[in-house]
Amino acid sequence: MIRILVTGATGQVGQELQALATAQYSKDIRGENAYFLAEFEYFFANRSDLALDNIESIKNYFANPDLAVDYCINCAAYTAVDKAESDQTSAFAANSDGVAVLAEECDRKGIKLLHISTDYAYHNGQNTPLCEDDTTTPQGVYAASKLAGEKKALAACKNTIIVRTSWVYSSFGGNFVKTMLRLSEQRPALNVVFDQIGAPTYAADLAKALLDIIACIESKKDSSKSDKNSTFAPFGQVYNYSNEGVTSWYDFARAIFALKNRACEVSPIRSSQYPTPAARPSFSLMDKSKIRQTFGLQIPHWLESLEVCLRLLP
Repeated sequence: MIRILVTGATGQVGQELQALATAQYSKDIRGENAYFLAEFEYFFANRSDLALDNIESIKNYFANPDLAVDYCINCAAYTAVDKAESDQTSAFAANSDGVAVLAEECDRKGIKLLHISTDYAYHNGQNTPLCEDDTTTPQGVYAASKLAGEKKALAACKNTIIVRTSWVYSSFGGNFVKTMLRLSEQRPALNVVFDQIGAPTYAADLAKALLDIIACIESKKDSSKSDKNSTFAPFGQVYNYSNEGVTSWYDFARAIFALKNRACEVSPIRSSQYPTPAARPSFSLMDKSKIRQTFGLQIPHWLESLEVCLRLLP
């Protein structure tokens, strides 16, 4: 039995992991077999249990002598991108300092850490799919705090995997998809930026991918015992994950309304016409070759996953 601690359990990815934990061997909405979830035992920690911006709460949680887990999936983060511009202390406390302590505690207890990060770490101006070793030039406090957390996690815990993701949405919590659906009920027309290019990530797919990574590591660990020439070394690295395909926020909004038969008219505007406190990357499409090849993942197209999510929403 593989024991998994999930921090940030009330966030979008955390709630999707809770849904998968409840499903066990059931089938998902696509009719596909769920992963071997019954092999996993879960421990879900929300903010009242473990807060990344409260170092003592992290240490106290891990000081529990009964805590015996194999993996920690860190879904917790300070994610208020614009608010972070005027609240740098809080953003770095959670996304950098807290992550460092979490990683130290994981390393101390021999726990493998899977840490979720962001495409905002790149923001390097290129217009070709971003690879994990491309330049990182984060713009804004949120992006800088997340990249700092990545570096501290990798330095503090030798068995760390960083997963950068983008444009996360879900049937849980607040996100672009749910905001668009809400606004379409209130307004006959909306303006949405068309000059920010990337790929959405359905949090349910990311949650499954994280569990698939763990399952792959465990299967490789068993096989490597008999194969002295095994070169599988997944830790201490950064991986990209989003759904496949490419779109803009404008086209994403149009797809949402088309699939839900909403009559709301969408007009394309430039980012300069919708200024925000924090700069957004104009191009954050990530290359997923590394994560696919390392862990044998099959990644759904964003439009297919959007259809799945919208079936769960009114």
